[in-house]
Amino acid sequence: MDGSVTLTLVGGPTVVMRYAGLTIVTDPTFDAPGVQAGLTKTVGPAIAPEALGPVDLALVSHDHHSDNLDDAGRAVALGAALALTTRKGASRVPGLVGMRPGGTRVISGKPDVTVTAVHAQHGPRAIAPALGPVVGFVLRADGWPTIYFSGDNSSVAVAARIADDHPDVDVALLCMGSAKVPERAMAQLTLDVSRATRVAALWPDATIVPIHVDGWAHFTQQRADALAGLKRRGLAGRVVDLVPGVETEVGGG
Repeated sequence: MDGSVTLTLVGGPTVVMRYAGLTIVTDPTFDAPGVQAGLTKTVGPAIAPEALGPVDLALVSHDHHSDNLDDAGRAVALGAALALTTRKGASRVPGLVGMRPGGTRVISGKPDVTVTAVHAQHGPRAIAPALGPVVGFVLRADGWPTIYFSGDNSSVAVAARIADDHPDVDVALLCMGSAKVPERAMAQLTLDVSRATRVAALWPDATIVPIHVDGWAHFTQQRADALAGLKRRGLAGRVVDLVPGVETEVGGG
């Protein structure tokens, strides 16, 4: 494997990824702090949208929650050469391209990059349909690490099915934070430390990158708690702690 991915945390679930010659942004959120659709953003983006340069690909796990796609982030996604999301999201936001889990898109390049949409379950099974559809993504390119971006998945069982289909994941970007809101009876909507540890075990050699652990008040396990918890569970050697605004190399070798 020759390629080394670089990741730069913008905040929340938003990461700028340099991968196989592409600039990729996950779940773009670039608004200033404040209350957005009932959710409180506490920290602004570490990088301004105009500093990104041309974006080749935006991966939008879902469009309907402001901590995964906000107003400024929507502009970033729509300005990308290609922006992928759920089929429902594409129907709501013209310009986004919808995918079903299991579907693929190939982005031509040197090398080509294959994007596969995968399942995500946003919260307990009983309430996940009410929270709306969410999707994750797997990226592959010859000579580059295989990347998994979980989106807002809270289910270890769902991740296990993804691992069955994609056992070669080298780097897993996991949306953690144990997000909870009163409107959903404080049910766990994203991975907590315990579940993230079990997901990490599905790919025992993969680098684990916690995201979606900072910048919002409804994340009940913020970055320090998440990192400390993963360390206590023996994952310190596999976890990359992204510093907001600082480009970090992962994978490769």
